[in-house]
Amino acid sequence: MFMLESHLSVPQNKVVSLVQEAATSAGMGVFLTGGAMRDMLGGFHIRDLDFAIEGRALALLKPLTAAGARIGSQDDRRKSAELVFPGGVTAQIAMARRETRSRTGKLQIAPGTIQEDLRWRDFTVNSIALALNRSSRGLLIDPNNGLADLERRELRTLQSTTFYDDPVRLLRAARLRLRLGFSFDEKTAAQYANAREAGTQASIAVEELGRELLALGREPAPSEVVRVLDQDGLMTLFSPALQGPKLNLAALAKLERARRLFPPEVESAAADPAPFLWVLTEKLTPKEKSALIRTTAMTRSATAAWQALPARATKLAAALQKADLKRPSLLYAVLAQVPAPDLLFLLYHSSIRIVHDRAKNYLQKYLPLAQEVTPGEVEAALAAEGRPADPQSSEFRKKYQALIADRVDGKTRKPEPPPPPPLDPRTRAAVARAARGRA
Repeated sequence: MFMLESHLSVPQNKVVSLVQEAATSAGMGVFLTGGAMRDMLGGFHIRDLDFAIEGRALALLKPLTAAGARIGSQDDRRKSAELVFPGGVTAQIAMARRETRSRTGKLQIAPGTIQEDLRWRDFTVNSIALALNRSSRGLLIDPNNGLADLERRELRTLQSTTFYDDPVRLLRAARLRLRLGFSFDEKTAAQYANAREAGTQASIAVEELGRELLALGREPAPSEVVRVLDQDGLMTLFSPALQGPKLNLAALAKLERARRLFPPEVESAAADPAPFLWVLTEKLTPKEKSALIRTTAMTRSATAAWQALPARATKLAAALQKADLKRPSLLYAVLAQVPAPDLLFLLYHSSIRIVHDRAKNYLQKYLPLAQEVTPGEVEAALAAEGRPADPQSSEFRKKYQALIADRVDGKTRKPEPPPPPPLDPRTRAAVARAARGRA
């Protein structure tokens, strides 16, 4: 549990507590599973949270939405839902299930235990769970030896029919292998090749294609994943036009270089699929773009998000060329209001030198300086002025912005940390003895 809490951000820890409390109140078993466990134990950045619920998982939607979560998508067949929590944390809650196949080959899904659920996942590294129940909190469950495969940096399927049971796993396998830098074990590599040759990818549902395309845009290096999918003949699932010179790999690599300019704590917000979708489809004709939207069942909101980027970028570029933005705090005030995906697309789309310079200065100089200002400094400043320090008040927010402006403009510096407390006599004597021993 200490490892988990230290790997999660503050908003992610809050989500874990919310889901745990909701499941406990409903009398259901709750486990953190899938990618979150894989990334934590493998030393990777935890992107999303996955919860398996022993019970009626969708019954938790009511208390979680009351706590501020928004439902992104819902799968009534598998009794799962994607949620977006305040702070941008994404999480999936799903019923722990047992999967079997009838004599005719039809997949049958029924409620199951966490052990049964882990048995039918895609890869061993995704079949590790952590109990969050009061009676077993912190218990690690690894029935398929996923920890050993994490150490070997290897992707190994749990079933010989993994890619046939759910063909969208072909796309997920390519993404996961490249992001983690893992390789397939020999049997999995053969299963992957055989499933592609059998044409199982043709049966991927349009909704799943759409989810995979959006997930592809959130990858740290989508151009590499696109290249591998193209080599394996899978990119044309999204559009027959996405091959050859229309694949736009060089432009995708340029977008990735722009994304690396963002500080780590902001880069996750820039990892939005909208800029990726615009660049990916940049060379397609309007007719081909419309066909891709239909093939992936893309929603109007998702479509509008990437199609409106050029107009917003043009407007933002004009604002950044104004002469009155020479003072750093004024530039910071403008760009702090700009969504990270819009700023990322601006760096890709605009060729105006001053626009690039000001955007880079904001990301690499002014934003890190602004992040040095802490709520504690605001409270101290208000206390020195004899005013109350209520974090929810407009006065607190104004003082926060004023301190940020001073820091960005170079009027103040980050406070020096307080000196360590003096050692007590016994500790000082022990340190002296240790120093004499080393001498």
